[in-house]
Amino acid sequence: MKHQSYTIRPVLAEDIAFLWDMLYEAAAVDEHTRVIGKQSALAMPENRKYLMGWGQNGDAGVVAVAEDGRMMGAAWYRCFPVEAAGYGFIAPNVPELSIGVALEARGQGVGGTLLDALLAMAKQQGYRQISLSVDRKNPALQLYQRHGFRDAGMSAAGDSAVTMVAYL
Repeated sequence: MKHQSYTIRPVLAEDIAFLWDMLYEAAAVDEHTRVIGKQSALAMPENRKYLMGWGQNGDAGVVAVAEDGRMMGAAWYRCFPVEAAGYGFIAPNVPELSIGVALEARGQGVGGTLLDALLAMAKQQGYRQISLSVDRKNPALQLYQRHGFRDAGMSAAGDSAVTMVAYL
């Protein structure tokens, strides 16, 4: 998929380090995560689970690559078992989405384009829904809503984050 200044393509094995960078960008909206820093944040089991051992059955993702080769962002999903549920867990057969856009690429439509491509991939792979967790104060909440995500009804109103689901 080609856009004015970048291309969306499936994740390749050599993209995994970039996915870790984007996982930090996704997690760093939380003040505690920023305070402890990237290395400590990515070492936390609740964050590591989103990429550790990438390439398992059900793992899929896309990256945005600028014409000059710069990586702009990534979106991916993974299914989790009940006993190792992610933040946005709904069920073992519902993949949980993670997305990160490089700081310098924000505000250019990259996140929305990545979301569209990943949702299409999930639908093509036979998934009927996809979930995510987002901080209620994160500006990306509106992006997710524009792309069909709705409150899954699993988060208490006072929770700082909300679990959302999109039906494919």
